[in-house]
Amino acid sequence: MYHSRITTAPPLRRGNLLPVRALVTAWSLLTLIALLAWALTVGQARDMGIEPGTMGMGVPLFLLLWLAMMIAMMLPSVAPVAITWARGISRQSTGVVRAVRMAGFTGGYLLIWTAFGLFAYAGLAATGHIVDDHPDAGRWIGATAFLLAGLQQLGPLKNICLRHCRSPMSQLMRYAQFRHWARDLRVGAHHGLYCVGCCWGLMLVFIPLGVMNIPAMAGLAAVIFAEKLWRLGPVFSTAIGVVFLAFAVLAPFQDWLLPGLQNAGSPMGP
Repeated sequence: MYHSRITTAPPLRRGNLLPVRALVTAWSLLTLIALLAWALTVGQARDMGIEPGTMGMGVPLFLLLWLAMMIAMMLPSVAPVAITWARGISRQSTGVVRAVRMAGFTGGYLLIWTAFGLFAYAGLAATGHIVDDHPDAGRWIGATAFLLAGLQQLGPLKNICLRHCRSPMSQLMRYAQFRHWARDLRVGAHHGLYCVGCCWGLMLVFIPLGVMNIPAMAGLAAVIFAEKLWRLGPVFSTAIGVVFLAFAVLAPFQDWLLPGLQNAGSPMGP
């Protein structure tokens, strides 16, 4: 007699559903934080407008605003890594422990970007002073910023850091062997360093476009998200580099590419 064997999938249990539920909760929380940061940044930008340099902000205020910008722009792309880390190292832990670990990772990541904000402040302050004294210099500052951004997009450092940001699992597994109270913070900071190495060229274009330029900020956030999470991210990254090189050629002749280097009421000369 012929007997057929039918295999069935194991029944769903509460233990199988918890990781999915935790994943949805983590995504929702990080999305909410990013949306709040966008709301804060957009509200502040409406009051400040787009001007050269730091727009009169001191270092503490600038860093606070810079942190809000980084949360808005970077959190969507780093969320998968933060969630993977929190779930991977604490499968048997409670949701609270996972949340604390994810917060530590995110805090270390944002700490690196806040430190980078000091360099951003120095660059904006320097270019702002130059444009105040020599308005026509803004054209060449903008062209240089786009040129450096384009070269960085096409350079080897970009490829190395983008490869890590797209596939960080080997590094996360190495750090999972560490036992230290600040391990989560260290892992987040390490990933943040790779992210800065990957994206510092993109941040350079805030000099010609303006640090409080919300459309530019949204566009750069979309570029970063696509580079890190899209299947064709590396190809897209190369295309963005070519676009920046084209902008570098056009910048000395096209004022619309340089809103962040023009004083209100003082357009650049021909």
